[in-house]
Amino acid sequence: MNMTYNRELFHPQEIKQMYPVTPEGAASKAANDAEIRAVLDGSSDKLMLVIGPCSADREDAVMDYIARLRPVQEKVKDKIVIVPRIYTNKPRTTGAGYKGMLHQPDPIADPDLFKGLVAIRKLHLRALLETGFSCADEMLYPENHLFLSDILSYVAVGARSVENQQHRLVASGLDIPVGMKNPTGGDLSVMMNSIRAAQSSHSFIYRNWDVQSAGNLYAHAILRGYVDNHGTSHPNYHYEDLRDLADHYQESGLKNPACIVDCNHSNSGKQYLEQGRIAKEVLHSMRHCERVGALVKGLMIESYLEDGAQKSGECVYGKSITDPCLGWAKTERLIYELAELR
Repeated sequence: MNMTYNRELFHPQEIKQMYPVTPEGAASKAANDAEIRAVLDGSSDKLMLVIGPCSADREDAVMDYIARLRPVQEKVKDKIVIVPRIYTNKPRTTGAGYKGMLHQPDPIADPDLFKGLVAIRKLHLRALLETGFSCADEMLYPENHLFLSDILSYVAVGARSVENQQHRLVASGLDIPVGMKNPTGGDLSVMMNSIRAAQSSHSFIYRNWDVQSAGNLYAHAILRGYVDNHGTSHPNYHYEDLRDLADHYQESGLKNPACIVDCNHSNSGKQYLEQGRIAKEVLHSMRHCERVGALVKGLMIESYLEDGAQKSGECVYGKSITDPCLGWAKTERLIYELAELR
């Protein structure tokens, strides 16, 4: 093989023993898990809001952001369930660019996966222990889920990964909700097949073990827009799109029909300031149609401390180094507006 084996990394159990969850942290996660499941299975009519930076780049800024979410959550707790995004792995279309905190715990230093595993564990753990939030991450590398399995409450499978067999199989064995994004080309049948696979039981190899999954009945859809053959972005959050997804679900017979609308990516054409308008349109569609209202369970919004994204070589605290995000002032105002609309 044309690879250099640099060093052996931690076993998941080793790093969990080094940075353990306290009983209080475990209780917070259990309560968060129950509240999220209640939204997705329809026993709660609250809106789930998966919100945070496009990518977690530095511990201090991410913790600053999540700490600001806590008092906001308390004010809107009767209407909204906030699940902060701490996305520590980032897919790259060409393989180039910042791949996330797992690869580069210091975004201006060389990659260091050994330090990266520690950094992502510590960040998610700090969020849980200091704010009570058990957060969301993208399951970009299914074999790495065990490093965070005791402190996450939500994972997303991205548009580039949703057709991958290993992602589907591992999702079927998780005990937390998994959101399956539509693929970049927009084919909803691919996403629906992925949800079906994740809701089913499977035998497969995972981390050199022969395992049997039980099926994850909280696997669900995330609509993120799509890109056509000419490279043009198209949204799929409009009323007609949501009705169409409701039809797909009705025909599928899948358990716990649910959809999260990603307000950025191709739905906004990466125009991050459009996220608030898109979120409000989705809520309007939910009020207009009972089927849509029953299907849509939440929104995904990319947000950080500062508006926009910084250019390569800059070092701006709390400003995204990947996709542009809503700044804090706009974010806080939007959350309160969404609560009023519920």
